[in-house]
Amino acid sequence: MNNIENLTAALAEHQDVMSKLTGLLPQIAAVADAMRACIARGGKILLMGNGGSAADSQHIAAEIVGRYKKERKGLPAIALTTDTSILTSVGNDYGYEYIFSRQVEALCSPQDLVIGLTTSGNSPNVVRGIETAKQIGAVTVGMTGGNGGKLAALCDYNLIMPSNDTPRIQEAHIFIGHSLCDLLEAD
Repeated sequence: MNNIENLTAALAEHQDVMSKLTGLLPQIAAVADAMRACIARGGKILLMGNGGSAADSQHIAAEIVGRYKKERKGLPAIALTTDTSILTSVGNDYGYEYIFSRQVEALCSPQDLVIGLTTSGNSPNVVRGIETAKQIGAVTVGMTGGNGGKLAALCDYNLIMPSNDTPRIQEAHIFIGHSLCDLLEAD
């Protein structure tokens, strides 16, 4: 396959996944409502993920704290992927699978909403983070792909991308992240 054929195939796969997101629209709207309720009750939004999902967590948190499209006051959100001292000390002292659960334990309250991004739904550190959030009483959201993995049985809300292909799942995740930010800013 040449470059144009590769790009054409990738674009077709992207468009196929994006066209299937219409089935998730009610869940996306429900998560946006839960985010608004969280902020209204004085809570904050915590996000976590690994690799590209870590970057997406940071991207979404930045849109919430800064702004997406509309001038407004900053809203409380934090990506648990950004503090290298916490990540490396917890990883070293407890194990990598605890890097998010330890932060959730320290920073999360029952008023909060915690979003775990993992394309498989099975990342041990994200699963442990969501389990800890559930124990605290926070609202939990899984953004996954495939069959939703372990997070599908744990989260209050599941946004499961209709794909098993990591790049396509991540593309859909950022679309949904932007959509949630857009709905969060809606009057």
